[in-house]
Amino acid sequence: MSMVTSQLSISLDGYVAGPEQSLQDPLGRGGEQLHEWVVGLESWRAQHGLSGGEPGVDADVVEEATRGVGAYVMGRRMFGGGDGPWDETWRGWWGDEPPFHVPVFVLTHHPREPLAMAGGTEFHFVTGGVHAALDAARKAAGDGKVAIAGGASTVRQYLTAGLLDTLQLHIVPIVLGAGERLLDDVGDVRLEQAAVVAGPTVTHVTYRVLR
Repeated sequence: MSMVTSQLSISLDGYVAGPEQSLQDPLGRGGEQLHEWVVGLESWRAQHGLSGGEPGVDADVVEEATRGVGAYVMGRRMFGGGDGPWDETWRGWWGDEPPFHVPVFVLTHHPREPLAMAGGTEFHFVTGGVHAALDAARKAAGDGKVAIAGGASTVRQYLTAGLLDTLQLHIVPIVLGAGERLLDDVGDVRLEQAAVVAGPTVTHVTYRVLR
């Protein structure tokens, strides 16, 4: 059965997005700081079809985290486009060639036909909940990993349901003070530290989720 993983950047005070999230500012006020460490990396740029970038420890962590992923699951807010029935002109945040290159299963309450994009990404819109999305993603991934891409609510649902095998947190040394926390109301979740990698500006901690 496919390993189910998730990785998220998180502030020192536990937020994965800042306050006042909107279509214009999807990561909220100050939330872009959580991802400044990754956008200049060689491995991240290659995934997004860009050249150049910095090698090193952080780039190796990103390359390892995305290696072997056969399908992704994400929430409606991560895919974007607002709440309610779909505006089908919305095709995600990532342009005509998203960086996933494998099937992506989007949790939603509103049906929509699959959306094929350049580069091998195809978005499938799942109305049956987290178990249905994971079942579909596992079937699509085959022997590959399933990555729960986000956002916080989606990762939290998989974590509390006992469906995650590993959780990797990229701990960014900022304090946001408010926003969306990852680990609120997760119940009796038990984590076991599996690895720690200290990058120049970010600490990467991988946990096994104990059943």
